[in-house]
Formats: sequence, structure tokens, C-alpha cells
Amino acid sequence: MPIVDAHVHLYPPEVAAEPEAWAARVGERHWAVLCTRRRRDGRLVQSLPTVDELLAAMDAARVDRAVLLGWYWEKPETCAWQNRFFAACVREHPDRLAACATIHPASGGAGVREEMRRARQDGLCGLGELSPHSQGVAMDEPVLAEAFALAGEYGWPVNLHVTDPASRPFPGRIETPLTDFSRVVRTHPGTTFILAHWGGLVPQVDPEIATLPNVYFDTAASPLMYDPGIWARFAALVPRTKVLFGSDYPLNLYPRVSVAAEMARFVAEATAAGAGAEALGGNAERVFGWCQHREQGGTLRVVDHNLQPGAQA
Repeated sequence: MPIVDAHVHLYPPEVAAEPEAWAARVGERHWAVLCTRRRRDGRLVQSLPTVDELLAAMDAARVDRAVLLGWYWEKPETCAWQNRFFAACVREHPDRLAACATIHPASGGAGVREEMRRARQDGLCGLGELSPHSQGVAMDEPVLAEAFALAGEYGWPVNLHVTDPASRPFPGRIETPLTDFSRVVRTHPGTTFILAHWGGLVPQVDPEIATLPNVYFDTAASPLMYDPGIWARFAALVPRTKVLFGSDYPLNLYPRVSVAAEMARFVAEATAAGAGAEALGGNAERVFGWCQHREQGGTLRVVDHNLQPGAQA
């Protein structure tokens, strides 16, 4: 069974060159707080790898495919910019990379629909990682509800960022009330949702959510929040058929023992914890279906991934 990392972040080269200056220039300050901050010992919380470096990390971890997730940007134009970059990544490495589109409800209903339509045409096959709370948007905002419904029509899973309410504070942390997720997955039963970061352990307070056919959970950033026993504890609440392995690469998950992100170390931890073939890849293959619309006559557009936010392709 192939191994799939269902939660990976990646950015165009110009971001890595001067991340803080780039974020200030395009108005993405919350991203800068989360992704360019340093730990107490002065080390960065994450790196900003190139596509080739991501592929090398996947090879080292024996990961067959990675799902690129967008960020919950503050500006709609940054969402579109990252979506174009992801389209190029998928076009150049269709056997190794899949990608989800990101959106901002400030685009309005028509703008969000058009962005999702174009992303689908470009070969993207999901929505996320979304964090409406981080964007200052209510989970029941009408434009967001329309996006969730359209994702269901497309057969796209929607990845939602969830913060464990019991997790420790850190710069840029945003509260994400678990009741919001319990409500939204029931409001849109025809849309598949992946609740990131073990869903903030929402099954502990809403056991029924684990039985809903449209709800899954990923394991992103797990070693930073929980010990390896989380795999067994979560399995007591949620069937393994509902869990998708995700690393949150290039976040450094083991800062006490490593100076850089180690996807391979987390794969080894998951394997030793008994994740099994389904959680390590089979569930992701089933949930994403790897851009099924392309088998139905969808065409791919050649894109320029060097576009700046706000530019037109």
C-alpha cells in the first residue's frame, strides 16, 4: 500500500528568499507570525523548502505521494497566487503531488466559485487547509457555506484547521471552538471533511462525529502536541479507516532532537504505533480519488508559478 502524506505545505521560491519581507509586502502578517518565528533557542520553527527538497524528503521517508495544502491567507489574491503555484507543481509532478485549493470568503460568492472552478480545471482536487477563524470569518458565513457545498458537488474533501482547546499557547494561536466543526460537518452531509491535527480531539466531546460518513481526521503536527500513544488513544474513539497520515511538513516536529523537519521520523513513529496501511495511505487514496474530474474530460491549463500575488495568469 502506498504511503501518502495528506498534510504538506509548500511555497514559491520568492517566499523562501525573504519570508518576513515578502509577508510584510503582501499583507500576510499572520502567516509570518506562525511560519517565520523562532524557538527559544533561536532556531526556526520550520524551513521553506523547494519542490525538489520536498521530493527528496518524501524519498527519504518512502512517501509515495504528498497532498499540498494551501494556507489560510488574509488576502484573496494570495490564495489565488498559491493555487496557481500548486497547479504548476501538480502538472510537473503528477505522480508524486496532489494539491488542494485555498480561498478567502472576502472574494464574494462569485469570486470563490470562479477560483474553485479554475483550480479544478488546473488539476487541484480538494479545498484546504482552511481556517475561517484565522481569517476572521464565521464558520456559517454564507460564502463559506456555498464553497463547502460546491466542494461536495466536485467530490472534493475539505481540510479544516482545528486547534485543540487544551493545547499550549504559542504566537499566532487562534481559538477554533470545537462546536463549530460539529455543526458544519452536519450542515453539509454531502461534503467530506478532514479535521486537521486529530480534529483537536473533538471526538472526546462529540463521540457521534466519529461515526459520520463524511468526517475524517489527519495527524498533522502530532509529535509537537502528543506522545506516540495518541494513535492508540484515538483508535479507541475513531476507527482507523477515518485517519489520514499527515505530517505538517516542513514544520519541525522533533525540535529537541533535530534542527530540521523530518518526515521520515514521523512515518517511523506512526508505523511503530500501529498506524497500519489504511491510515498511512489507503484512506487518503480513497478520500481524494486523485482528481477524478480529469477522467471526466477536465483539461489542465499551463500556468506560470512565478506569478506575484495579485498578478493575472
